[in-house]
Amino acid sequence: MVESIIAKFGLKPDPEGGYFRETYRSRGEIHESALPNEFQGNRNYATGIYFLLTSDTFSAFHSIKQDEMWHFYTGSPLKLHIISDSGTYESQIIGNDFLNGEIPQFTVPADHWFAAETITPDGYSFVGCTVAPGFDFEDFVMPKRIELLEKFPQHGDIIKKFTRT
Repeated sequence: MVESIIAKFGLKPDPEGGYFRETYRSRGEIHESALPNEFQGNRNYATGIYFLLTSDTFSAFHSIKQDEMWHFYTGSPLKLHIISDSGTYESQIIGNDFLNGEIPQFTVPADHWFAAETITPDGYSFVGCTVAPGFDFEDFVMPKRIELLEKFPQHGDIIKKFTRT
């Protein structure tokens, strides 16, 4: 099934883990002067991607300067692990078992560190992500394990589990 989804949607390896393909980038842009100071250059109004994650890997802790809305499509529920800059940890399961606490979409706030895992062994999670202002790799940070451990030592176990270096 995974290979079929990768082929059908033209997915490519994602630097954080899993596979992705950009599906939307607005034509309109927000001028740099209208964006907060941490942005360098213009940004599209919004972007969207397909994202596929399998249970044999994970999406490593990373952060972006924008809010990122996750949308569940099919497969195993996906668990997001989120650490705020103040060190608060939370998790959220996105999926379609609404009566057991799963939700079909969730927004990770800007500048939060987050990672993701497919919950079902030998499973996959097919989701979408929408970012506004639009995603640019200039806004992407994937820190080394030691950086997060120094910043959030109280979350050592989860950081070690969802970082690669």
